[in-house]
Amino acid sequence: MAIQGRAEANRSGATIPSRHDRHVVIGGHRIAVSTWGDAAGKGGIPIVFFHDSLGAIDLWRDFPAQLAAHAGHSAMAYDRLGFGRSAPNPGTLGHGFIRDEAGAALLPLMAHLGAEKAILFGHSVGGGMAIAAAAQFPECIAAVITESAQAFVEERTLDGIRAAKKSFADPAQLARLAKYHGNDLKKAQWVLDAWIETWLAPAFAGWSLEEDLRQLQCPVLAMHGDLDEFGSERHPKMIAGLPSAFAGQGEYVMFEGCGHVPHREKPELVLQTVMDFLSRHFPEK
Repeated sequence: MAIQGRAEANRSGATIPSRHDRHVVIGGHRIAVSTWGDAAGKGGIPIVFFHDSLGAIDLWRDFPAQLAAHAGHSAMAYDRLGFGRSAPNPGTLGHGFIRDEAGAALLPLMAHLGAEKAILFGHSVGGGMAIAAAAQFPECIAAVITESAQAFVEERTLDGIRAAKKSFADPAQLARLAKYHGNDLKKAQWVLDAWIETWLAPAFAGWSLEEDLRQLQCPVLAMHGDLDEFGSERHPKMIAGLPSAFAGQGEYVMFEGCGHVPHREKPELVLQTVMDFLSRHFPEK
């Protein structure tokens, strides 16, 4: 099912939960985790956030807190290994890194939280990770929400990455990125290379979420901006439209005049869209 159009946000004055930061050791590495809200809310099903290719917890700004406050679910965001306040990644990303994230980090983090099920919210490549996780571990995932996710390697995506590569030739750009990755230029360079070199590698050209999408057994919301420089509307349409094990699986929303980061560009609109989706699938008891 495709749902398109504008949404009107209506903040209710809900109390915004405070953020709690900690580190969890997974596979011998320290992983930074932040949580918001009551873990027992809405049946103990947290919303888990997957950041984008250059991302970190702090780049979500207050969106997880706002969503936790208004949806009644607790929220958790974490920095993947090599990102943000997590430990540096001692290796390089393999071409299966999108699918590997669920077993490497998501399931151990859910176990740490005591969560048997989660709703996954992924931005950009994080959206691909959310879909791949739900395909592999359907018993653990209640729903998937993607924002600006790529479903395959599109030339528009590669053009955007090539343009970003040129802009990061300016040392000031790398320094700005480093602010979100421990103020560590070496770590920021790893983050940048992991994104650019992986996606531009010829061996990665055939990557697609098609098989994962066919295995989904939960509802999916795909949000996308019509001005997204890293992917056309073909991505949310594919995410929402492929037949899967869940009847009536997919919904997609195109935001007008919006680029690659809707939760920053149009936070009220994104919040209301997600709230509408959650209220349909997780109504008040």
